[in-house]
Amino acid sequence: MYCTFEKQEDLYKVLAMSKQIDVLIYSVLFEIFRKEEISDSLEFFSKCENQTHFEQYILQVENLSFFQKEQWLQVGQTNIQMITNVIKKLMDHDFNYQNYSKETYRKTREELIKKISEDKLIVEFLKFLVRLTAIDNKLIQCGSNSFNLLVQMKVNFKQHSFENIKIRDSSLIGANLFQCNLSGSEFSNVDISGVKLNGALLFNCKWNNLKIQELLQLNGHTDYVRYVCFSPDGSTLVSHSKNNFIYLWDVKTGKQKKRFYHHHQYFVNSICFSPNRITLASGCEKGLIFLSCVQTGKKQLKLKSQNGIINSLSFSPDGTALASGGQDQSILLWDIKTGQQKLILNGHCSKVQSLCFSCDGTTLASGGQDSSIRIWDIKAGKQQLLLNGHGGRVQSLCFSSDGTTLASGSTDKSIRLWNVKLGKQQAILNGHSDCVNSICFSPNCSTLASGSSDKSIRLWDVNSGQQQSQLDGHVDRIESLCFSSDGTTLASGSADQSIRLWDVKLVHQQFELEGHSDCVNSVCFSPNGDTLASGSDDLSIRLWDANTGKQQFKLEGHRNDVRSVCFSPDGTKLASGSDDNSIRLWDVLTGQQKLKLEGHSERVWSVCFSPDGTTLASGSDDKTIRLWDIITGQQKSKLQGHRNDVRSVCFSPDGATLASGSDDKSIRLWDIKTGQQIFKINGHADYVTQVCFSPDGTTLASCSYDKSICLWDVKTGKKQSKLIGHSSRVLSVCFSPDGKTLMSGSGDLSIRLWDCKTGQQTTKLNGHSKWIQSVCFSSKGTTFASGSNDQSIRLWEINTGITVPSSNKCIQVVPSKFKTPLQNNQVFKGLNPIVSILLIAQYQHFEAYGALIFQGEFLNHQGKDLRYLFEQRGGCILDNQN
Repeated sequence: MYCTFEKQEDLYKVLAMSKQIDVLIYSVLFEIFRKEEISDSLEFFSKCENQTHFEQYILQVENLSFFQKEQWLQVGQTNIQMITNVIKKLMDHDFNYQNYSKETYRKTREELIKKISEDKLIVEFLKFLVRLTAIDNKLIQCGSNSFNLLVQMKVNFKQHSFENIKIRDSSLIGANLFQCNLSGSEFSNVDISGVKLNGALLFNCKWNNLKIQELLQLNGHTDYVRYVCFSPDGSTLVSHSKNNFIYLWDVKTGKQKKRFYHHHQYFVNSICFSPNRITLASGCEKGLIFLSCVQTGKKQLKLKSQNGIINSLSFSPDGTALASGGQDQSILLWDIKTGQQKLILNGHCSKVQSLCFSCDGTTLASGGQDSSIRIWDIKAGKQQLLLNGHGGRVQSLCFSSDGTTLASGSTDKSIRLWNVKLGKQQAILNGHSDCVNSICFSPNCSTLASGSSDKSIRLWDVNSGQQQSQLDGHVDRIESLCFSSDGTTLASGSADQSIRLWDVKLVHQQFELEGHSDCVNSVCFSPNGDTLASGSDDLSIRLWDANTGKQQFKLEGHRNDVRSVCFSPDGTKLASGSDDNSIRLWDVLTGQQKLKLEGHSERVWSVCFSPDGTTLASGSDDKTIRLWDIITGQQKSKLQGHRNDVRSVCFSPDGATLASGSDDKSIRLWDIKTGQQIFKINGHADYVTQVCFSPDGTTLASCSYDKSICLWDVKTGKKQSKLIGHSSRVLSVCFSPDGKTLMSGSGDLSIRLWDCKTGQQTTKLNGHSKWIQSVCFSSKGTTFASGSNDQSIRLWEINTGITVPSSNKCIQVVPSKFKTPLQNNQVFKGLNPIVSILLIAQYQHFEAYGALIFQGEFLNHQGKDLRYLFEQRGGCILDNQN
């Protein structure tokens, strides 16, 4: 039996013993374990005869000299003894019995991570413990806890082999398992929320009782999703968007069942589905209400009510009556069968914003722009109660199923719970940082969900008034929420045009957030490609480890949006330009500000270092370009000529020429020595957003709001080619280090790669959910970064090919499934050779782009098959292929 916590040896001291072990021995041992089919590691290490296996393996290695083999044999025996000593201590430690990912162990984890995160030898030993779970069931919890620690330390797992590992009772939230081989692995009671499985191999896995908050994302709408509603049996979700399209979705697969246009010549401001989900009511301008069939979209009835726009609609629980509220401050009740007006309720002194019937249909609640809530007796047609408390208009109302409690959400950012019988406020729920647009009780009334313009969904315990969890993922305001009839799933519709399905029974552990909290405007790699800088509307600049995504520094000082960041050629300094009209220089090693350059009278759009690092160029809304002495911080010269904002500046590789792009639609080339304009290039039909020289300096690329990219001959100023393909404004361009490829980022949410010689598009990449503001190649050429208005940064890698190892028994059975060799199968040919290898964002989302999945099972804690989610997030289910 393991020791009590107080009597146990300090975990760090135990792990520190591994610092004496040569990490090369781990791969040797696993090769022996595989060949000898070892199932008890400690027994293997303890038996003297097993030393023979090690000796035989070393002696058979062909590329080692006799002297090297002798050294290996001596060191190997010592290392095996040290491994044995560490594992014996861990075997009896609660690290091998308790789930260290739980909140109760947070302080223990944090203290341990501080000590070991930079120690590569301990990190390698933790990886060894993870892999040991594949052969030794006695170390499963130890390996699972090790995996959790490694994930929190943002260790780079790229292309690691985790075949047959067994992980249980742990959290891998946000793990980046890019191109890892997880075939044959077994997961049980593991939280995989936000895990990245891009390019992973998942053959014959057995993953059960998984925890993941986000079940599916439903994409298809091309405008704000205004309303979502489950069918009574929970199998179908109905959604309506601002542009009047209605979608019916299969909740199990996330696939679209039906789509049709809900014809209207009027602006629709409010909608409501009947309780049986057969009829859709839509409130329009000019006081018109239309009743239509959800299945066909055909109009069934037209009601003419108040003058002005209808702001809110609500069906009675039996579906026989409809309440409408609008700009004329009154509420009307309609008989659905006859279309006749039954009742008019007056009382509000401003627009009626929200309506909700009680579950027995006897009571109607209304919320107004006057910040009041009114409770009406439907039978008597009179106001029963007036509830005051909100400091803004009441956006949403919802009765509990027993009718005793009313919840209200307001533009004052609060949610309030009211006792309907007493007419008194029970609780105020605070937490949202913007308007609360939608609220919804769970069927058993124990939980209240709220959606806000702050882009978050929050779940509240109705009895205590405490927040249970926060659901993040949408990148725009939440418009609508709805619980499934069994209360296990929550649907959310957003202004980001997407619908998400959430597992609301999962209590999700929150970690410290890393990432920008607003639009990412600029990304730039350091010259060696190891560090990535980003500038954002959250006023900060961040430096990231380009291999792991770990934040190195947060640079604060700007008082407004950061528009541009640029590394000096030697990588020791970073320049930034901001809407606060200033330029700042930062020491990359310390994260400290070195200089503040002032002179521009308006926002600084762009900054760029000269190739020799002595001069910095800046372009501004004040229509000027300025050149700065980096050592003194003094302005060297001012270049004038543009008639509108200067959006982009770029030095030629030889430093003799500066290119600039402007909102005046022109590009200009400047002689740095004289400060004179060489020539002006016209050709774009709208703002020029960025200019970029090719590595050899002979070609200049430009992009524009006119959706085009142009390549120009630098000597003559003549257009070489025009690259057409983007369907929205092009915001950023960047050449690859070899000059053969040009990359572009656009408002159409895509990144495109172009062959500079032919002008043809070679690749289109999707992943961001809002405008892509900035793209940048690393000096290594195979990696590039993108920054977006969706507040995220993505790193991408160009793969030379997809390799499937064949050593594992789980993988060996796969070829027999296909008529052609797996590598030559059409499945592989259809996979994009470029995949996102890293996502840097505050809120991590599950991804499986390019992951290969064959047989096995992936079930969540409710028994739901998650393969639909894996496939939706980019995974390829080989079982479905021929």
